[in-house]
Amino acid sequence: MAQATARHILVDSEAKCLELKQQIADGADFAEVARANSSCPSSRQGGDLGAFGPGMMVPEFDRVVFNEAVGVVHGPVKTQFGYHLLEVTSRS
Repeated sequence: MAQATARHILVDSEAKCLELKQQIADGADFAEVARANSSCPSSRQGGDLGAFGPGMMVPEFDRVVFNEAVGVVHGPVKTQFGYHLLEVTSRS
């Protein structure tokens, strides 16, 4: 079964998500941006979600994590929880 590791940032608006994505594109550290802005408890680990397989996260995550490029910040990704920036850190 496929496995992936990823990190994310969860915020309550698409505008905030886009603002943070630009900060990261301009050179800000993803983990630091997550610690300062994400409303998910994973923010304490810089947004790190650890390893997981298909179906263990919401479907919107699976579509990105198991289909999009590794090492790229994707988003905004809208879920029932809010808006996410997702970075797939590995996939096998």
